[in-house]
Amino acid sequence: MRVMLRAHMDTAATNEGIPTGALPHAVRKLMDTVKPEAAYFGLDEGVRSCWMVFDLQDSAQLPSLTWDLFQQFNAEIDVAPVMTAEELATALGALRSS
Repeated sequence: MRVMLRAHMDTAATNEGIPTGALPHAVRKLMDTVKPEAAYFGLDEGVRSCWMVFDLQDSAQLPSLTWDLFQQFNAEIDVAPVMTAEELATALGALRSS
């Protein structure tokens, strides 16, 4: 299933993690693991945030995937299923025919 992970990270924790390299390491580790089709970084609700879209094979992966962000950066994480425009068109077509 394709999902979008959004992580809001604590400012004080990320301020510490930038000069030590912990933040870029944690982000790179996550990206190397999930191989996102898209990844964006910026501010959301006034805090450092990232958004990644990737295929999640098994929901049991989530604890290990998000551990560093929770543990080191006090992240608030949301994960939601998403689909492409083509997938949406297929889904809507199936609704019309039912």
